[in-house]
Amino acid sequence: MKRGEEQAKRPGRGHRFERFAHAISRFAGSTTAFIAALAIVLVWGLTGPLFHYSNTWQLVINTGTTVVTFLMVFLIQRTQNKEALAVQLKLNEVVAALQGASNRLVNVEDLDEGELQVLHDHYSRLAEMAERDPPVALARRGGPAAPVQDGRGQGRPAPSQMK
Repeated sequence: MKRGEEQAKRPGRGHRFERFAHAISRFAGSTTAFIAALAIVLVWGLTGPLFHYSNTWQLVINTGTTVVTFLMVFLIQRTQNKEALAVQLKLNEVVAALQGASNRLVNVEDLDEGELQVLHDHYSRLAEMAERDPPVALARRGGPAAPVQDGRGQGRPAPSQMK
């Protein structure tokens, strides 16, 4: 059994941590969290004279912010990884569903940087060639577009030609 399948079948620590990380990420981006952080900094600043701006007083805020920042980096990265994977899967589904679309790029995220650069150069050349093609260049400048093919392979007016 593969690792992903194994994790999907048994909700355990990973599932609980995922829910926790998601909840913390949502809270951290909320207005309430910002106000709470601002309040902590204000209270800390106002207590400076009380503690004579001592090294310990400075160490409290430095340690607290360092620990919170350190932990948030990992929580936010975990959330972003999950969201990036979800977006990639959605894009893969769109490519797979489009008739006539090439599915060669479905797993493009697995390529290394050199291979991605080769693909980027290839598509840049295609874009340059398309720009030199009069109908494409005219459409890109907002001129009349060619008919769009619908799912049945029949032409229909482009959105810019519809009234």
